[in-house]
Amino acid sequence: MKPIKMYTSAYCPYCLNAEKLLTKKGVSHIEKIRVDEDSAILEEMIEKTGRRTVPQIYIGDYHVGGFDDLRALDLKGELDQLLEIS
Repeated sequence: MKPIKMYTSAYCPYCLNAEKLLTKKGVSHIEKIRVDEDSAILEEMIEKTGRRTVPQIYIGDYHVGGFDDLRALDLKGELDQLLEIS
């Protein structure tokens, strides 16, 4: 399974939903990067993703986007392939 990185903040219901969906898919580890603890990390996220909202999710090197994007991939049946679940 590819590594998962998620930019997040302390209270973020969309982040929790993303984590629940990924856990349901068998993901056991998500590298969580808190943007609310360091403004430099927030600026890094904005520069990398072009977005200001969390979560911002990476599966391997692929930028999925936020929870809605992650959920859309799942509904289209493409999330398992991206995660490399057979």
